[in-house]
Amino acid sequence: MAEVISHSLFTEFDIDLFKAGKHYKLYEKFGAHPMTKDGVEGTYFAVWAPSAKQVSVVGDFNYWLEGDHQLTVRWDESGIWEGFITGVGKGTTYKYKIQSHHNDIKTEKADPFARRCEHPPNTASIVWDEPYKWKDTNWMKKRKKHNALDAPYSVYEIHLGSWKKQLEEGRFLSYVELAEDLVSYVKDMKFTHVEFMPIMEFPYDPSWGYQLTGYFAPTSRFGYPEEFKLLVDTFHQNNIGVILDWVPSHFPEDAHGLGFFDGSSLYEHPDKRKGYHPDWKSLIFNYGRNEVKSFLISNAIFWLDQYHADGLRVDAVASMLFLDYSRDEGEWEPNQFGGRENLDAIAFIKEMNEAVYSSFPDVQTIAEESTSFPMVSKPTFLGGLGFGMKWMMGWMHDTLVYFSKEPIYRKHHQNDLTFSMTYAFTENFMLPLSHDEVVYGKHSLLGRMPGDEWQRFANLRLLYSYMFTHPGTKLLFQGAEFGQSEEWNFQQSLDWHLLKYDVHKGIQALVKDLNGLYRKEKALHEKQFSADGFEWIDYNDAENSVLVYIRKGNDPLQDVIIACNMTPVPKENYRIGLPRSGKIKEIFNSDLKKYAGSGAYKNKLSASEAIDWQFRSHSVEITIPPLGMVALKYQIKK
Repeated sequence: MAEVISHSLFTEFDIDLFKAGKHYKLYEKFGAHPMTKDGVEGTYFAVWAPSAKQVSVVGDFNYWLEGDHQLTVRWDESGIWEGFITGVGKGTTYKYKIQSHHNDIKTEKADPFARRCEHPPNTASIVWDEPYKWKDTNWMKKRKKHNALDAPYSVYEIHLGSWKKQLEEGRFLSYVELAEDLVSYVKDMKFTHVEFMPIMEFPYDPSWGYQLTGYFAPTSRFGYPEEFKLLVDTFHQNNIGVILDWVPSHFPEDAHGLGFFDGSSLYEHPDKRKGYHPDWKSLIFNYGRNEVKSFLISNAIFWLDQYHADGLRVDAVASMLFLDYSRDEGEWEPNQFGGRENLDAIAFIKEMNEAVYSSFPDVQTIAEESTSFPMVSKPTFLGGLGFGMKWMMGWMHDTLVYFSKEPIYRKHHQNDLTFSMTYAFTENFMLPLSHDEVVYGKHSLLGRMPGDEWQRFANLRLLYSYMFTHPGTKLLFQGAEFGQSEEWNFQQSLDWHLLKYDVHKGIQALVKDLNGLYRKEKALHEKQFSADGFEWIDYNDAENSVLVYIRKGNDPLQDVIIACNMTPVPKENYRIGLPRSGKIKEIFNSDLKKYAGSGAYKNKLSASEAIDWQFRSHSVEITIPPLGMVALKYQIKK
């Protein structure tokens, strides 16, 4: 029969760090840890519940009866309850039954540090350890190069439940199946990284994973934790980085989750003006509470440490930064200086980034931040928030608005495209065309393009070509790479059958080649966050809706010249200024037949002429295909 024995994994130093908000590996102490103590097998449990009067572990091993296996509260006023329960091992389902000092309220909670959770809609935690022998040593040694800010960084954003389904059985692909199908596909498409929408356990499928209850457990929908490690490992063995969506901004009110955990506002801020999110009907972490900071930063470190993640994309940063986010006047309280900034959240974000980069200098943190808050991707020692990159939401919005317009009107909106270059180098920007842009009636990216079928596909090819040659790193959501026709539906597989049509195969081939171009041409990535890496040749030809610019790397001889024609009228004998004399060759053309383009407008090797043009001493005449982009380089004499 299982019994509780006194035991602790905590040292006094652990407790001091926890109380100070400086313990970044709490997962080694809290939760359920199968072990052998004095020759007896069992599991050590530890949970933070300072307002509890009694904490019991209930589960299938004791018929879910409270009181039989009570934990003991520590003497040091840390609020930690702990104990070793004999006979309880890996695979045991359990929860904590917590009786609060507050009106004797009783709550039954999943373990905040559980390594595995039951398959939803069941909500219990499962005692687990996930021994796994990693085979990604080569990747881990050299990933600093792959994750560097001057490296090609092209991200394929994935929702694991809807990328592809096992149609015969009507189910998700498992982590193991994805390690075969998904990895080979991403590798073939030449993306450098994948980004998983949240894979931490969550109860409600329509939240897409953004309402977490199991912060330390990969969702059981697709398999065991060690099978998720296999998926990450397989990506690494194929030289593909893995970014995880991480949600420290809010959590749901589900009864088994973190909310009102020990009968008090433990993880959430007790003031609803700071602790409740009106848009998402969810609770907001108390960033000023040291133990909560330790929990969240430990969670960030956990996925980098235990699962070898190469980066964290941090969700909804703007909602964390501002006290008045989505609140009307009178629904929020200014900070101590009278401002709208959430000073506790800002301090937490900085500390999180410092902790991540000090332990893992070869990863990236990426902020989904939609405001003009300054220095999001600047180091904390310069006063920044410390992220490695920030999503360029302004570029995304302006670009999609522009491309949705009929070409005849585009000459009046040239500034929609050129405006991004006025602020492009204020942050380390990632250009996102994410899941948020293909839901809730916004249509698919293809569905936003105007014109007949040929023009819609040509516009989409042009959009991607412009994106991949614009300064910044890149992100495309699943399905965009082959021109998914319908909006994304998380309940369905992508429409892979579309690839039997040449127009969709053409989009797929184009994205693959753009990834290849971005990787190969150093001018497209070496200075992607620096003004030194970009130069306009002409942004004023609004009448023809043409943009011409140069992308630059460390070697001027490797510069790439880009010309975009935003109209369905080909621009033949179109003269552009050149930085120097030489012969110009075409290295990319979005209108090729292999992309389902016309194939009729190509540029032959051409020598520059000593004709002054666009304030340059040399120039050349080129052809820009209808709704097309061409990339040109100087021919280097061997």
